[in-house]
Amino acid sequence: MYDLMSLKLKCPVCGASLMDHQRLVDNEPSIRLKITAGGQKGTINLSSIYGSYNYTTDIEINKNEIAEFNCPHCSAHITSDQNCLSCDAPMIPLYLDTGGKVSFCSRSGCKNHKAEFEDLSIALSKFYQEYGYSGKAQKRDAIKEPREKTEKEKREAEEKEVIGTGTFLHAYCPHCKRGLIEKDMLKLKITNGETGYLLLSPYLNVFTSKSTIYLPEDKVVTDLSCYHCDTSLIEKDQHCEKCGSPVAKISVGARTKLLDFYICTRKGCRWHGLSKQDYFDIRLEDSLEW
Repeated sequence: MYDLMSLKLKCPVCGASLMDHQRLVDNEPSIRLKITAGGQKGTINLSSIYGSYNYTTDIEINKNEIAEFNCPHCSAHITSDQNCLSCDAPMIPLYLDTGGKVSFCSRSGCKNHKAEFEDLSIALSKFYQEYGYSGKAQKRDAIKEPREKTEKEKREAEEKEVIGTGTFLHAYCPHCKRGLIEKDMLKLKITNGETGYLLLSPYLNVFTSKSTIYLPEDKVVTDLSCYHCDTSLIEKDQHCEKCGSPVAKISVGARTKLLDFYICTRKGCRWHGLSKQDYFDIRLEDSLEW
């Protein structure tokens, strides 16, 4: 249920929304809070993707340090009398707009968090209204309403196979040929100081993601690899056409063949594209490369 669910949270004291639509984390609106750690005060933007540990902040936070959090609207100190079952630090509760709350540990580096619903039936009803019964992001605002095609686009559509926005991409490792889809998510092994997994939406032009390790926004990851054969997917001679960062190559299934599909390795960059030889036969609808 929670694979790529973006939670909408509010202050438990004043009830104001904590969502920051200007500062994206994991390509989604983030949760903005005031933070105090190590004698420093600043702002932190947490990922709203349930299960993601990514954030951005304007202060330095040392690992294992316990931070204090305040509402950016009413400045109230947000805390609880519940301590983390893993490290005994205070848990930080935030209210869900669907009813209930999400709590996370105040200790930097601790991954303990939990969601509690006041009325599960109401929460599920609101969840399905927004996401659909599959719980997938193709129902969300990331997919635009179809626009009227230009004459050039109509001619291209007649000449090329078009992979439409929202299409589920069946992804494979280009080396061992094994599938990279697990539980309806595109799963890659990621190395960036530590090793974990990157989970991407498998729907074309839906950019929601989460990772099992912390990934700084706007930074290039060290390596992406197949979680089956452990072979690196980084293409040394290819670079992102938007920001110039290295790209990773996977194979995706079209109706007629497997395609070389490239994704940028810089966190937050939405560029993706096909090989030059596939360009003549295939078109990605609304892709940033077109």
